[in-house]
Amino acid sequence: MKIAISSQGDDLSATLDPRFGRASGFIIYDLDTDQYEYISNAENAQAPQGAGGQAAQTVARSGAQAVISGHIGPKAYAALSGGGMSIYLAQQGTIKELIQAYKNGQLQSTQGADKPGHW
Repeated sequence: MKIAISSQGDDLSATLDPRFGRASGFIIYDLDTDQYEYISNAENAQAPQGAGGQAAQTVARSGAQAVISGHIGPKAYAALSGGGMSIYLAQQGTIKELIQAYKNGQLQSTQGADKPGHW
C-alpha cells in the first residue's frame, strides 16, 4: 500500500508541508517495499485556483491509498475521499516520523476538510 505525504523536501528527512493543494510536493511511500519517490507539486502550488483538486489528481495517479497532510480544503477532501482515499492530518514532523506514526496507528483519519477553500 502507498501513502502520500505533503512534503517540503524530496526525502524522508524533509518536514511535513502543512498545505495539501499548495504543498511543495509529495513523498509517495510504499509500505510493502519501504521505497519512496518524490513528486513535485510546483505547477499546482502556483495555480490561481483549483490547486487542491489538481493536487488530488496528482496523488491519485501515484497509486496512493492514504494521504497525510497538515490541512486540507473542501475540494481536495471531496476529490480524495471520493476516490476512496483515507485522509490523515498531522501538525508537524519529518516524513520518516509521520510514516512511523502511520504504521503505529497514531494518526486519526479526518471526516472532512479542516480549512475553507482559498485559505
